[in-house]
Amino acid sequence: MASELFRQVRLLDPVAETDRVVDVWIESDSVRVIREAIPPGIADDVELPSADVTETDASGLVLGPALVDLYSHSGEPGYESRETLASLHRAARAGGFGRVLLLPDTDPAIATPADVEWIGQHTPAGLPRLQPWAALTLDAKGEQMAELGELAQTDIAGFADGRPIRQWGLLRRSLEYAQALHRPIALWCCDETLRGNGVMRDGPDAIRFGLPGAPAIAETAPLAALLECVAQIGTPVHLMRVSTARSVELIAQAKASGLPITASTTWHHLLLNTQSVGGYDPHLRLDPPLGTPADQAALIQAVRDGIIEAIAIDHSPYTYEEKTVPFAEAPPGAIGLELALPLLWQQLVEPGQLPALTLWQALSTNPLRCLGEELRAIPVGIDSQSAPDTPTPLTLFDPRPLWKVTHQTLHSCSANTPWLGQEIQGQVVKVFF
Repeated sequence: MASELFRQVRLLDPVAETDRVVDVWIESDSVRVIREAIPPGIADDVELPSADVTETDASGLVLGPALVDLYSHSGEPGYESRETLASLHRAARAGGFGRVLLLPDTDPAIATPADVEWIGQHTPAGLPRLQPWAALTLDAKGEQMAELGELAQTDIAGFADGRPIRQWGLLRRSLEYAQALHRPIALWCCDETLRGNGVMRDGPDAIRFGLPGAPAIAETAPLAALLECVAQIGTPVHLMRVSTARSVELIAQAKASGLPITASTTWHHLLLNTQSVGGYDPHLRLDPPLGTPADQAALIQAVRDGIIEAIAIDHSPYTYEEKTVPFAEAPPGAIGLELALPLLWQQLVEPGQLPALTLWQALSTNPLRCLGEELRAIPVGIDSQSAPDTPTPLTLFDPRPLWKVTHQTLHSCSANTPWLGQEIQGQVVKVFF
């Protein structure tokens, strides 16, 4: 039985709010014991198999709860050339994820219990767990309510179309009906008529680059309307893809008044802004579009302050042929499951813009909090095999190694990322229980 003893690992536990150095004993890819110092040959009352154990000086490595992505896209079923469930599973594991929630915009959409069952049958076993959102509306088209009662009995994360709200009367009825189902609801605030043909955030940079701009009110106007609905109806809602400074203000005000809402932004919107679009890289054509530098700063501060609880990956794979077109014609979206943790760590944690514990919380335990799930601290000083609860998946991350982002180094079928061909720092070592 293979055993590894990692000494002097940095343990981040967002639930216990601790950041400390520990020793970790791993046996058959499962965590056996975590202690501040494991003496040679014994851990608590559990003997270490000293003859077979491999000891590693893990100074500089980071251990924390496995990451949880609130929303990403799978190509399968319907668009397997972009991504399969198997390739998505490999990419998510390589990126440190223990769970990824899939948006229902496949072909067919995940809109019936049979669709949910199909995803479960075709998902690879083991970590990470791939779990679908069920469409809030029939075929995720925003025209007719899906069979929410039947879907609520299946293995879904909750309800989300992953597309802009179109019919507010339908949304009101959906929120009223779903209230008794006690399932999470995730909504994206985007007014397509206000957005028009905009492909980047409206403002001086859009004018300078000669690209049609999408005004910030395309997000904030429907957000204000949705907050009024939540205040009236009372159904808890998760706000997806927050991308503007004004949205942060509205969400902070709503939370201060006691509205049952949570919020997330995507990792791209924390690292990039409208000034990044100057090279016309079609991989930077995103939806919502990248914000201004002021938007970016407000989003980072909102994550730091807890106004925005979670950082989502919104992994959106597209083929080379689909993305190799002029910027304004490219489909919006980029991949990110394998890249988010190292890039966020190097660009936000290392410069001191976000504490390490805050970043890890926004990528792991806070997404679970947004889903209304129970959180558990990482047991320290306890033999995990004798613990009564299901063990918490953990991710071991090394922020030091350099690697080049290429088609060969990525596990995803697609490589639509602005970091393609670049060298980045930091890599996940392992994900385990």
